[in-house]
Amino acid sequence: MADLKCVYKAATLNAAESALDELENKWGGKYPMVIKSWRSKWLTLSAYFKYPDYVRKAIYTTNSVEAVHRQFRKLTKTKGGFANENSLLKLLYALVY
Repeated sequence: MADLKCVYKAATLNAAESALDELENKWGGKYPMVIKSWRSKWLTLSAYFKYPDYVRKAIYTTNSVEAVHRQFRKLTKTKGGFANENSLLKLLYALVY
């Protein structure tokens, strides 16, 4: 949901709160439990904004990193073993590129 990205990608806590208000205005009628959950946990969630932008980006892109790791595991678990670390790295390199 692109509107939710506006909340967690906001530059400041105030901008995030405004984006959350906009999210509630647009989607609150259709998804009241989601908005209620965000509102009830806002003190915990908003602690995220005390970190610099580059740390926040690493936090919200973690799923992408986990997806790559999942692909690596899926590829390597079907292989018996590797002669050395270099052969494993070559296989993973071929997957990425």
